[in-house]
Amino acid sequence: MANTFKLKTKAGVTSLADVYTVPSNTTALIIGGYVGNTTTSGINATVTVSSDTSDTETNADVEIITNAPIPVGGTIQPFGSGKQVLQTTDIVKVSASGAVDVSLSILEITP
Repeated sequence: MANTFKLKTKAGVTSLADVYTVPSNTTALIIGGYVGNTTTSGINATVTVSSDTSDTETNADVEIITNAPIPVGGTIQPFGSGKQVLQTTDIVKVSASGAVDVSLSILEITP
């Protein structure tokens, strides 16, 4: 098994945007992340995990945070101090009411 640490970033996100999609034959672990306000006023941000993984359970899009306020010059940690496991084809998406920069620290695990 190969373990690879990755950094995925996206700048200037306003409308719903894919920040990270888990590659095929990969399990990913988000080990940290930030969403930072780059505007001159307070804004709100939403982080969604989209999962269509074929499994025994029904997977759906879920909002990790919804319209979370971010003050001028501030950041939020959408996954807090916890971790998020993702499977092949799962997607992390971000939207905001003003421009935000997104940074995700990820561990990809491949066979």
